[in-house]
Amino acid sequence: MADSYNFVKGGKLKLKGSKGKSKHKKHRKRKLSNEGNDSVSKPTNADVSEHGGWWVVMKFEDIVGNVALELMEGCYMSALDNGLFAVGSPHGTGEGPDPQEVFTVMKVSDTHIALKSGYGKYLGVTMEGEVVGRADAVGAREKWEPVFQDGKTALNGSNSCFMGVDTEGDIICRSKTASASEMLQIRCCAAIGTESEEDQKPKEERGKMKDVEINYVKKFQSFQDRRLRVNAGDVSELKKAKKDGSLHEALLDRREKMKADRYCK
Repeated sequence: MADSYNFVKGGKLKLKGSKGKSKHKKHRKRKLSNEGNDSVSKPTNADVSEHGGWWVVMKFEDIVGNVALELMEGCYMSALDNGLFAVGSPHGTGEGPDPQEVFTVMKVSDTHIALKSGYGKYLGVTMEGEVVGRADAVGAREKWEPVFQDGKTALNGSNSCFMGVDTEGDIICRSKTASASEMLQIRCCAAIGTESEEDQKPKEERGKMKDVEINYVKKFQSFQDRRLRVNAGDVSELKKAKKDGSLHEALLDRREKMKADRYCK
């Protein structure tokens, strides 16, 4: 299994048992960062050492590179070869996550990310609220919103439910509120500030928008006739889609019109 890994409605958390509604200004409704909150605990060097160099992400801007989702102390979400996920075995002091517990993160908007397993598949949510990793591209179901509040973290799925663990140990996304079973830690091993904004992008999304489209055509085209089929339409719609967080859907639509994608029907 290890060989397979060598290539490797948002908003405020609804905490069960909380009393009353907090007052806030309308324009700050979706701002959930920890700025100005001195009571929020910050990761210590001891915590980082205990987790093999993996530190806790405290705000959206620090999510970069490879991440691990710590569902409970020393236990990470683990990818299975059937596209499902489960809670991994506990790790001892000083141990980081195993390869199947590491995910590549990609920011798809200013508030949402996509997660890709070591099997090269993106994590999404089914109609039944199961978390699966079977998508070859990022669509609406593969977008996740990390929510940070009062030192706690949760992942909001495309169905406006939070990722959590059921009684069988399976990873699901069915709760509209974030209770203890929906709390997790996003851990990262990259050094903050060592990568530029351009370096943080997937290699396919570097350069001009036309180059981005060509990169994705090369990645997914079947090349049956050895010809590169690129949509001749204006790329301005792609620029708008990027701002709206729907770049991958727009790219897929353009490839589908050209019948230039092996996943298009």
